[in-house]
Amino acid sequence: MMTIDERFNLRGKIAAVIGGAGYLCSTLAQAMSESGMTVVVLDIAEPPQWEGYLRCDVTSKKDLLFCRDEILKRHGRVDVLLNGAGTNAPTPFFGISAEEIHRIIGVNLAGTLYACQVFGEVMLSQRSGSIINFASVSMGPPLSKAFVYSVTKASVANMTQNLAREWAPYNVRVNALRPGFFPTEWSMKHFIDEERKAKILGHTPMGRFGGPEELVGAVLWLASDAASFVTGSIVTVDGGFTAMTI
Repeated sequence: MMTIDERFNLRGKIAAVIGGAGYLCSTLAQAMSESGMTVVVLDIAEPPQWEGYLRCDVTSKKDLLFCRDEILKRHGRVDVLLNGAGTNAPTPFFGISAEEIHRIIGVNLAGTLYACQVFGEVMLSQRSGSIINFASVSMGPPLSKAFVYSVTKASVANMTQNLAREWAPYNVRVNALRPGFFPTEWSMKHFIDEERKAKILGHTPMGRFGGPEELVGAVLWLASDAASFVTGSIVTVDGGFTAMTI
């Protein structure tokens, strides 16, 4: 029998965190590093005081291939991929432009797909790996004021389960987080006024927003051997939001 420490041991694993300079994933990257993993952050923005950083535009497969090859050159393998790049806009439906559609789909959906292609290829050859994508409570039922974003997150959930089925024989697990409301300063300014905040919290049994550190447990579990039989799962962390009716 394995001990609890052995089941959750992440020391020595190599992780690529896409979007690791952002609000949620910077906290997750730090937690993964503190767990003993070697973490390489891939992002357009450089995170402050982070040694393992590679500049990457997730909408560019060329960038992702370069970053993957750099990681392999430095570390020899990739054990965990956290796909956390994302973007949104509060544009009313009839005002959504082609540019906005392509931008949000490019980052949230195409970027996730490209990263799964690029890093999944390595994991299949290794016969091991864990991919953790970012879905959202907006995947369904969809949220108002987040039309294109909701479409992309529903698609990410579908892709996650699709790949989980395809890659399970190779011991490569593909799961997704389904966070509830973890608002950034930007989203509080552009998405969540006082009326909307009251509606969100009134629909959340815990009566509050989530903090980035509250996603850490789910991520470390999905990355570890404790989740060795978990694939194709959409793990909800939302304070009960999706369990709420009346």
